[in-house]
Amino acid sequence: MYRVAVLLLCLRCVDAQVSRPPQEIMKEAVTAQKAGQLDIAVRDYQLLLAKYPNIAEIRSNLGAALAEQGQYSDAIGEYKRSLAIKPNPQVLLNLGLAYYKTADLTDAVAAFKKVRQQTPGNLQVITVLADCDLRLGQNKDVVDLLTNVQQADPTNPTFNYLLGTALVRDGQTAKGQVIINTILKNGDSAEARLLMGTTKYMAGDFAGARGDIQKAIELNPNLPDVYSYYGLALLVTGDQVGARKAFERELTTDPNNFDANLRMGVLLRQDEDNDNALKYLRHALLIRPGDPGVRYQIASIEVAQGQLEEARHDLESLVKTSPNFLEAHVSLATVYFREKKKEEGLRERQIVATLNAKRQKVNEIAVKAQQ
Repeated sequence: MYRVAVLLLCLRCVDAQVSRPPQEIMKEAVTAQKAGQLDIAVRDYQLLLAKYPNIAEIRSNLGAALAEQGQYSDAIGEYKRSLAIKPNPQVLLNLGLAYYKTADLTDAVAAFKKVRQQTPGNLQVITVLADCDLRLGQNKDVVDLLTNVQQADPTNPTFNYLLGTALVRDGQTAKGQVIINTILKNGDSAEARLLMGTTKYMAGDFAGARGDIQKAIELNPNLPDVYSYYGLALLVTGDQVGARKAFERELTTDPNNFDANLRMGVLLRQDEDNDNALKYLRHALLIRPGDPGVRYQIASIEVAQGQLEEARHDLESLVKTSPNFLEAHVSLATVYFREKKKEEGLRERQIVATLNAKRQKVNEIAVKAQQ
């Protein structure tokens, strides 16, 4: 009886609210949103939408209020409904930002690219698009996007850092060094140190990389990616315990850091803590859907756990999309032989031999080039 009475009271309250002029409710909602009274704003927008469901501006405002509350999934739904009613570049940008906040970088990039087509000079769009591409490992896309922009504004620290990082990660270390020098003109900084450390890491100077990245941490321990790269440098110089702590530290500030999730998964897999390893690896796959390295690690755990059918399915899919992935072919051959599929196993073994021969030839050419 109490619940019925409360329900009736709520309905009467809603009726009373709806009976108010919609202009008055809208004004109250906007004022409340500006004042940070988001519960009131959301309530009022929802009241208006119950009566006027096809007004795009109300839906986009509701999406913005929900996003401010951290309810990004609901915000995404409202932005989509608003855009279906009436296209709007700002709403599309907000949709991309909501995807970005939920680490759905692929959909974020798709949204940002559409906004950029409509507003090509929007520097905010260029910046977030470059950051997404960098996080997705699309370094060449970042270079293509930012080269002309950075040249037009060579003192912009954000563009310098994003472009320099992309160049270094793409192996264009000489061009990356030019950007580093530009940053260093303004004095030593965490960004410059991390870039120098990354450059040395890519060049195989792991001890030098470790020193520069450690200095970057001293200058700014909250710099994005700094602990992730520190972990990589520690890992390759033999400090697995320190590397794991570094990756864990990175994930406390950025739970969607791809490399930290991947490396944590690998380290836990090596410790045979497969359940926890899978949590990190699956999250890494959400960040970069289809990443071959992550898919291989997950399949390796399936092999170790005796889940041969699942492993075979995943490895067959992997070698189809990444036919030169030698280790995946090795694992797939192992699975076939365990399943008594001799013909398939021999076929994979032949592919492994061919890929090994190609790899050896490439290494020989590289050695001769260095002589």
